[in-house]
Amino acid sequence: MVNLGLTKVDDALAAKHPGLGSYAACQSHAFMKGTGTFILGAAALFAVQKVLQRKLPYPLQWNLLISTVASSVGSYAVTRWETQKCSDLWLLLETGKVPDRSPPQVSKPEEPKGPGKTKYGDVME
Repeated sequence: MVNLGLTKVDDALAAKHPGLGSYAACQSHAFMKGTGTFILGAAALFAVQKVLQRKLPYPLQWNLLISTVASSVGSYAVTRWETQKCSDLWLLLETGKVPDRSPPQVSKPEEPKGPGKTKYGDVME
């Protein structure tokens, strides 16, 4: 049995997917980075708001709410970004190819040069 976080993974499954350990370590790192972003972001925003509160006084509950919501959004963005990189790592380890994340190129339809016909056979000018 191979340990993967708190769960144990069967040796046959671990042998079938040799990159499982690297993927699990990457995911763990991504979640810890997101947690750190939340904690540091909340503390930094709270401190900045405490300084600004001298000029613009408002209740402590709003200070906490703004710090919590803003750091949650930042933490989500960091965790999502890092998790996407882990997914790319997993695909690279499993298939040997890096996934293409660029948006597909949309080609412009060519305009007909002469009079066109409708699906009913009418000539358009």
